[in-house]
Parts: sequence; structure tokens; C-alpha cells
Amino acid sequence: MSDNQPQHQNPYDPYTHPSPDPHPTTTPLHGDTPGYAPPATHPGYDPQTAYGTPYGQQSYDPYMQQQPQHQQAQPDPQHQHPQQAQHAQQPYGYDAYGQPQHQSAAPYGQDGYGPDAYGDDAYGAGAYAAPVPAAAQHHGAHQGAHGAAHGTTATAEPVPAGHPEAEAAAPAPAAPLKPNQIARAEGRSPIIPPGIQPAALTALLALLLALAAPVARPVLVVPVVLLQAVTAAGWFRLNGMWPARQGIALAFLGGVATDVGLLATPHEDAPLVAIGTLGVWCLLVIVLQLRNRSSADERMYALTAGLTSSALAVLASGHLAADPDAVVVGAAAVALATLARALPLPGPLTLVLGLLAGAGGGIAAGQLTGMGATAALLGLAAGGCALIGLRVASYDYPSKFVHMTAGVALPLALAAPAVYVLGRALG
Repeated sequence: MSDNQPQHQNPYDPYTHPSPDPHPTTTPLHGDTPGYAPPATHPGYDPQTAYGTPYGQQSYDPYMQQQPQHQQAQPDPQHQHPQQAQHAQQPYGYDAYGQPQHQSAAPYGQDGYGPDAYGDDAYGAGAYAAPVPAAAQHHGAHQGAHGAAHGTTATAEPVPAGHPEAEAAAPAPAAPLKPNQIARAEGRSPIIPPGIQPAALTALLALLLALAAPVARPVLVVPVVLLQAVTAAGWFRLNGMWPARQGIALAFLGGVATDVGLLATPHEDAPLVAIGTLGVWCLLVIVLQLRNRSSADERMYALTAGLTSSALAVLASGHLAADPDAVVVGAAAVALATLARALPLPGPLTLVLGLLAGAGGGIAAGQLTGMGATAALLGLAAGGCALIGLRVASYDYPSKFVHMTAGVALPLALAAPAVYVLGRALG
């Protein structure tokens, strides 16, 4: 190829177009090169600032923010729109990747992502705040109204301790647990003795029987009827059936019917009257349960409770059919046995003391009635029946109501058959 001919150079050949010297020693002046015009640059433009330090010459810090090298003149904020003035107060800089970035971010909660952006909704802070009592809100509103009237600002304050509204808003104290509830919670024995108060009531009722027996049978009916009423109610309550008005009323009426039959017949016919009344009342109890729409188990429980309560009410009328002297001896034995059993002593010891007290009461009452030493046997039997009644009234975590009904009546009701039988045999 001739040297005078122009050589066609490859525009993509790096060897034919060497890159200019990155560090020229001389800078051409304006006008030295024909047609040369300096490039238009932005005031304050610096490539080093815009694009950062070349890769590999500085450590990577993603949180580093480059500060502007030159602050532009800020326009007068009085002649700008508020939004423009806000952006004007937040100059732009560049991060390590050359991306524009605000130098000052909006405070947390005012940028549309904080809790202030949503308010106290279901996910805000107010959703889990503790409720303020109505009395405290009323008190705070009163304080705020007072401050507004006098030019001051007041916040809701807690109600004073002695304020009536504070007493009304305060939660009611928990009721103390009953002895049967404490025993059930602690897993202790379900046998809880009635105690001294039911024993005292039993002794009082026994005293009424002993005082009314020598007078006349119609007078003796009064304490006997009271005993039958308490027996019927106590047995249903002991079995956990309350209220059971129809069953209690039916059992009580069975005892009253027996009393009427005993008053209308001689002493020798007492067993027939009791058995006949009990048979009729068993039929009535079955008829009553036919109207029961409960489950089969509940009907069975109600049937057995009704039959047993009626039988106990009929047996309690044995004091009315027994010999008056035997009633006095039996009542004295039951009273002393129940009082001895209620003493705060170990259980086996009180059991022995109860039997001895029953026998001693029989001996003492026999001396007054003329029965002699044979009254000790009657007293021992009556005292033993009374202790059995106390044991039954103590079963299955009984409540105080059970103790004041079944615990009072069962000792005398269970002693009635022994008083009648032994009174006729020993008299």
C-alpha cells in the first residue's frame, strides 16, 4: 500500500487510537486549537464527588453519605411554596454508588411509616392500653373542665383513695373459701365433722324431746315434727339436691302422716302404722319421679334420695310411739354423745368418749325415770346411733348448711328406732 494513500484505521482497534494521556502536562488555552470550545459544566460539579472514589481505593461503607462540596445559594423561603421550601432545605448528596440521597430524613413517625401514620387503631399503642375506670375518667373530666374555666390545663388524675367513686370502682374482695372448699382444693379427706354448733343444736332439740315426753303425746308432736322437717331437708342437701321442694315436702308430709296415724292408734299398732305409711309414700315418690324429665341417672338419684328421706322422716316418729321414760333416756344419751364427739380431740378418742358419754347419760336419766341400770344399755345404743348419724352428715365435703340440718337431725332420727325397740324390751 502506498504511503501517500490514507490508511483506513479500525475505529475499534485500541492500538490505532491510543487513549489520551490521563495526566496531560499542558493544558491548551482557549483559542490555541481552532474550533475548540470548553465543555459546559455545572457549577460545583466534581466527578470524584459525583461518582465516589474508584473501586478498590476505599473501604465499603453502605451507610456512608457524601456531603456536598458546594452549597448552592438558597432562594428566599418567603417567595417559595411550602413544599418547595421543604425540599430546598434538604440538599441532595450521593452515596458510595453514586445514587442521589437526602441528607436529612423525616423524623420517625412523620414519614408515612411510623406509628403516627396509622394512629391509635387496632394495631396502635392504644389498642393494648389498660382500661381506665369510669370513676377516674369522670374525675379527670372534672379536672379538665375546672382548668379550662380558669385558664389552666389539667390532666386526668387518679381518684383519691377515700373518694366514694374510688370505693365504687374498686373490685370487690374475693370471698373467703369455706372449709369444705379448702378441703377439696387441698385434697384432704372428704369427711368433715359438723362441729360444736350442730352438736349444741342437737342437744337443744334433745332437751325439748325429753321435756315434752312425760307431759303428753300431743305435746311431744311439736319437737318431733320439727325434727322430721330438718331431717327431710338435710338429707336432700347432703345428697347435693337443692332446691328440691317437691321431694322435701313429700318426705315431710310422710312423717306428718305417720304422726297422725300414731296419735289415732294405740302404741301396739305403731309398727303397722309406720310400715303402711312408708309403703304408700314409696308409691307417691315413684309417681313424682315419673314427671321428672331429667336423665336416667338423675332420676335414679332423685328416687333414692326421696325414698330415703321419707323413710328417715317416718323413723323419726318413733319417739312419738316409744315409752316416755325411754324417750328421756335416749334424748339425754344422744345429747351427751354428740357434744363429746364435737370436742377438739383426736377422732378415735372422741369416738370412745361419745360412747361413754351416751352410756353415762343413760345411767343418769335412768336414775331420774326409774329405769335403773338397764338404762345404760339404752343410752349406749342411742349414743352409738347418734355417732353413726354424725358420721353420715360428715361425708363428701359437706357444707355448713348440711351440718346445720343433717348434722343436727340425723343423730336423733337414727336413734329413734333404738329408743322404741329397747324401750319396749327393757321397760
